Amino acid sequence: MTRIIADISVSLDGFVTGPDPGPDSGLGTGGEALHTWAFSDDPDDRRVLREATARSGAVVLGRRLFDVVDGPQGWDDTSGYGAHEVGRPAFVVVTSSPPEAVRLADLDWTFVTTGLPDAVAAARERAEAASARGGEDLDVVLMGGGATVGSALDAGLVDTLTLHLAPVVLGSGTPLFTGGTRRTLVRRDVTATTTATHVTYDVT
Repeated sequence: MTRIIADISVSLDGFVTGPDPGPDSGLGTGGEALHTWAFSDDPDDRRVLREATARSGAVVLGRRLFDVVDGPQGWDDTSGYGAHEVGRPAFVVVTSSPPEAVRLADLDWTFVTTGLPDAVAAARERAEAASARGGEDLDVVLMGGGATVGSALDAGLVDTLTLHLAPVVLGSGTPLFTGGTRRTLVRRDVTATTTATHVTYDVT
């Protein structure tokens, strides 16, 4: 069964970027500290990353995050989602208008202009097709940014929420939660390392 999993790194004070993020500045001032765990040699961090990418049949991201990962300081052949796996999943971008050009043209991009629910539905179709080809259940992963994850939670689109709590206080930046619909979470798993506390919740 395909699940919709929101998976995002966040500071202890609730920010998913530092101040002034953008295509030329990535995660903003100090924001790189949020993803230290993803480059750690700690075996638990490596396991969390490996399991997250292995289960991904399709990945949803917002336009601002797409502009960062496709920007000049963004992903390349050695970095980015699934870069060290056998293959990368399909990517679905929520946007008001598709970009005129894509730097990472070797990846499988779909641009959905009719809203987040339609983007999630498109990603579910891609994940289910990948599951059928591979003979195993794969999920849709909402990787961000914060507004995309928050909107998906508000809309009741998320089955599971995984937070990678980085041991940093950024002070300002892009908040993950800005109010919205009340949700009850049930903790399913927690893994603590020196670089992050990885917590997985079922969303009820």
